[in-house]
Amino acid sequence: MTSLFSPITLRGLDIRNRVWMAPMCQYQVTTHDGVPQEWHAVHYGARAAGGFGLIVVEATGVSPEGRISPACTGLWNDEQVQAWKRITDFAHSQGTPIGVQLNHAGRKASTHPWLPGQPSGTVPVADGGWETVGPSAVAQNGLDIPREMTLEDIHKVIDDFVAASRRAVEAGFDTIEIHGAHGYLLHQFLTPLANTRTDDYGGTFDNRTRLIREVVVAVRAAIPEGMPLLVRLSATDWIKDEPSWDADQTVRLVHVLKDLGVDAVDISTGGAASASIPVGPGYQVEFAARVKKEVGIPTSAVGLITEPRQAQTLIDEGLADIVTLGRAVLRDASWPLRAAHELGLSTEEIPYPASYWRGVWSH
Repeated sequence: MTSLFSPITLRGLDIRNRVWMAPMCQYQVTTHDGVPQEWHAVHYGARAAGGFGLIVVEATGVSPEGRISPACTGLWNDEQVQAWKRITDFAHSQGTPIGVQLNHAGRKASTHPWLPGQPSGTVPVADGGWETVGPSAVAQNGLDIPREMTLEDIHKVIDDFVAASRRAVEAGFDTIEIHGAHGYLLHQFLTPLANTRTDDYGGTFDNRTRLIREVVVAVRAAIPEGMPLLVRLSATDWIKDEPSWDADQTVRLVHVLKDLGVDAVDISTGGAASASIPVGPGYQVEFAARVKKEVGIPTSAVGLITEPRQAQTLIDEGLADIVTLGRAVLRDASWPLRAAHELGLSTEEIPYPASYWRGVWSH
């Protein structure tokens, strides 16, 4: 058994290995009602049979206006719960825990799906879009100016996260990940690039982190004690010439989130503004490694981690506890099965689906 394929337990959830599937938008809700479609059943079903320790499904709107695009999934009604239940039931039949990333997109909502041939920018209301909101009336580059949120709006967002979390439990999800990264609403409150408020939700570190703290506390109280709670954060905006969100603030926030009941963090970067990012293999690992070292919380690294030995080295060197894969998973639904073989596990140690036994790799 290699460390990459050793189990990890978060609260009451036993996870068979450290290779997790990252949430990635599919933009496949062609009915525009937030209900997962056949695509989602096949997409996540293939990965559930592919040997992952944990699957976290795509950014799922806590409300209609919280979706990134009209073609994104949601968890604000019972029809969505039942559609997700079919998917979680299949994942469990394969021995694969499955979680959901809950999100409100804020000023980055109501956008055209990020698919080939689609335009960019905000979808007009007349074409099925909706008014966007944000901490301040400051636009993301290329998108419409959002309406500055009132306190009533803020309280509704917290309520929506709670309601969606309860529905996630009904739908059979094993864990919830709160999306605080990539320039979406909770990240927007964190960064001065999007948050110019002067009330209790803007200005100081404590004020800018207030909303994500309130969401975490409310969700933690709404879900079963044994269900782990995850948070995804962008460790830096990659902006140096003006006030922004950075690694020092991230470490400080994760200390607080750990005390509030967060069980693991997934550390990514960027998304709040156009920036010069030194993209390369493992380019975000240093941020995850710092959080793991300084906070002592189970930490996932993500970002151009594509090869089994690369992933194994991150665990062996103590840079991360978990490796979360994104685009590599779109190319290879059974990445963990291949990785386990390449890292020397025996056929008996690799969780091949029984129907695939004729296709196992042999040493």
